[in-house]
Amino acid sequence: MRILLRLLVAAGLSADAYVHWVFAPDMAAVRGGSVRGDDLFRAQAVAAVIVSLLVLAWPRRWTYAIAFLVAASALGAVLLYYFADVGALGPLPAMHDPVWYGEKTISAAGEGVAAVAALVGLLRARRRGRRTPEPAQVTSAA
Repeated sequence: MRILLRLLVAAGLSADAYVHWVFAPDMAAVRGGSVRGDDLFRAQAVAAVIVSLLVLAWPRRWTYAIAFLVAASALGAVLLYYFADVGALGPLPAMHDPVWYGEKTISAAGEGVAAVAALVGLLRARRRGRRTPEPAQVTSAA
């Protein structure tokens, strides 16, 4: 189960990274905010790759927690910007995109799978960490 969770997180984040990297040049024209859209997409792609490698190499609570945050925030952003035109949010540009297409489906599915798998991994790692060791058996030498 642990290997499956790691692979699901890595695969989901890899799909997310691929789509964000490919679409980064298209986001250069997005206006508003102090962060350019293409830089934001490249940063998401790089973060997704780094975190997927971390989960593969060190499946710990902290890596699953970071993976959950990266995947869930990306999924939240794609859904927010699909359904609402919120304009620029602080340093983030106005990213409203009311069109749904295949690459967005791949990205959202990957982010959703990665978020769920990372959450399960986080909860399983937490549960394993809370287990109390069984008391040592005392043997007497007679």
